Amino acid sequence: MQKILTDEKDTIKLAEMSADLIKKGDVIFLYGELGAGKTFYTRHLCRYLGVTEPVSSPSYVLLNQYHAPDYIVNHLDLYRLGDADEVFALGITEFLENNVTIIEWPLLAEELLPFPALKISFSYDGETRAVEIEGKYSKELEKIWH
Repeated sequence: MQKILTDEKDTIKLAEMSADLIKKGDVIFLYGELGAGKTFYTRHLCRYLGVTEPVSSPSYVLLNQYHAPDYIVNHLDLYRLGDADEVFALGITEFLENNVTIIEWPLLAEELLPFPALKISFSYDGETRAVEIEGKYSKELEKIWH
């Protein structure tokens, strides 16, 4: 599914609709260049998942964890990592099962992790923002997004 994001409200709406579908154990992969909207989407997704603490980019610390009512939301940024061994050393596979995990720049983790519940590619060409969505919830999102 592809969708043009006409303004920030569309990204917030995507986050809200995604939150309605996401369950414990789900992994979300976020792709896109710097400034494309990955962290903005994550901030709003976390809010709709029930996170009340501030959400920020984990670019320098690699992992931020936030408390939702029934689980932890793991927010990773793998941009600075060099190979899959470094990803494995983070212990990602140990905290997936009972949490929600959001990964920005997930290329190095694709082979280590299960197929994501959502795989969202953000793009921005200087004028237009868009998303391409795949994963087990993509058809449900397509049905409810008008």
